[in-house]
Parts: sequence; C-alpha cells; structure tokens
Amino acid sequence: MKLATDWKDYTILATGDGYKLERWGGVVLLRPDPQVIWGSRRDLFADPSIHAVYRRSEKGGGAWEYRKKMPAEWEIGYKDLRFKVKPMGFKHTGLFPEQAANWESMRALIEGAGRPVKVLNLFAYTGGASVACAKAGAQVTHVDAAKGMVERAGENARLSGLAGGIRYIVDDCKKFVQREIRRGNRYDAVIMDPPSYGRGPGGELWKIEDSLFPFVQLCAEVLSDAPLFFLINSYTTGLQPAVLSNILTLCLRGGSVNAYEVGLPTEEGIPLPCGAGGLCTWTN
Repeated sequence: MKLATDWKDYTILATGDGYKLERWGGVVLLRPDPQVIWGSRRDLFADPSIHAVYRRSEKGGGAWEYRKKMPAEWEIGYKDLRFKVKPMGFKHTGLFPEQAANWESMRALIEGAGRPVKVLNLFAYTGGASVACAKAGAQVTHVDAAKGMVERAGENARLSGLAGGIRYIVDDCKKFVQREIRRGNRYDAVIMDPPSYGRGPGGELWKIEDSLFPFVQLCAEVLSDAPLFFLINSYTTGLQPAVLSNILTLCLRGGSVNAYEVGLPTEEGIPLPCGAGGLCTWTN
C-alpha cells in the first residue's frame, strides 16, 4: 500500500462503524467511509471536538449537520502546496488527502526527467494533481466537465503560488481527448481519476467496468513518442489494483507497470484503504 504519510494539516483521528473522524487544519469532521466496515473503539459521534458530521440518509445521499461554529471554507497546506477545503454535497470536501502519495511520485518523475514535460489531467476535479505537477515544472492541461470544480482548481493553483503552468478546460474528457488526437497534440504524461458512474453532457453513459478499458486505449493515442508516465486512480470499491495493472499492460506499449492500494495512516495505528492506483513509467 502506498501511504500519504507527510501531512501536517490533515490527520485521521479514529475510524469505525462506517465513519472516519478527521482533522482538517483546525476543523474536525466526521464523514462516512465505505471501506470502514470494522467496529469503533469508541462512540465517534460523541467526540466533543467535532465541528460537523455528514449524516447519511436511508433514501440515499445525506446532509451536513453542524455542531460548532466553523468557517464556510478554509485553507490547508501540504509541503509547498495549498488547498481550499469546503464541506460540499455528498460528503466531499474538495480534496482527497491520500492522493499526496501519487503527487510525490509524479513530482519526482517530472523533476527527474531533465526536459519539458506536458501533462494531461483528466477528470481533474479541484486540481490536486495539476497543482503538484505544475509545481514540479510541468505544463499541465486540466480537464473536467464541472465548471465549479475547474474554478476551484484555479483557486488552488493561485494559493500554491502558481501564476501559470496550467491550462483549464471545461469539457467532456472523452470528447476532448478525441479532438486532441485529431489536432495532433501529444502529452508526455496522462493522469486520470475516472468516476465509477456518470453521464456526459450529451447523456453519454459512463460505467467504469465497461468504459475504462476503451478510454485508456483512446488515451494511449495522445501520448508523445517519449512518454514519461500514465497514472490511473480509482475509488471504485472492489476494483483491485491488479485490474488497473492489466489495463495498463494491455493498452500501453513498453514501460514498467506498478499497481497498488492507496491509503492514509491513522492515529489508531492502522492504515485506511482509499482506493487503487496504477502507474506506468518509461525510461527515455
């Protein structure tokens, strides 16, 4: 498992009974987590430090319950990166801290390349990976269909001291990649964080079990003649790292493939699984 161990502003305090208790800077949140199927050592809902709890609904979804006065949004830092955090719909905060483990790998690859690197970040959300890669010196194209998330990515870049280095695109990822292939635009690295399920702006159905393999095949066509890396990240419960390894091996030529679980340490001394990653790297 690849753990994000270098956080100072983020900590998982406790887990159990389907929830995780987290400290985000000076704010403590209690949120559901599908991986936490073990029992809690204590009543997490009774913790006096909690500012807000995300309560699940039997009808699906849920809502935030606020217990203490807290900012509507605030900043946290990871090394030389800074991000805006805000409780949003469906339990999200606008940041996935476990991805710091992948940020470290990508930054090392970019900084060690010894050449200009063009990165394409697909399903790029609020730009954690985009900011990390741009900080390492890459030219990043950030693509997401949600305008609000792309705007938040721009805010995160500015908070991290980036005046340039990232091009923001609000578009369907598949359609954008198809156009880039026709235009002859190529990238040295591709990052993708695809959803489990969704629909495109034209009603196109995305189901990761059916859509991921052909999409990776398509994205292979946008790689340059001297690719650096290709990263797939997935939060889909039950999608094993070996599945990502097989997809990368079958879709990409050459390169070294490594697949792994991604996780976070906890103050309980156990790691919290947070999905899977698959990384293909090339030596040029």
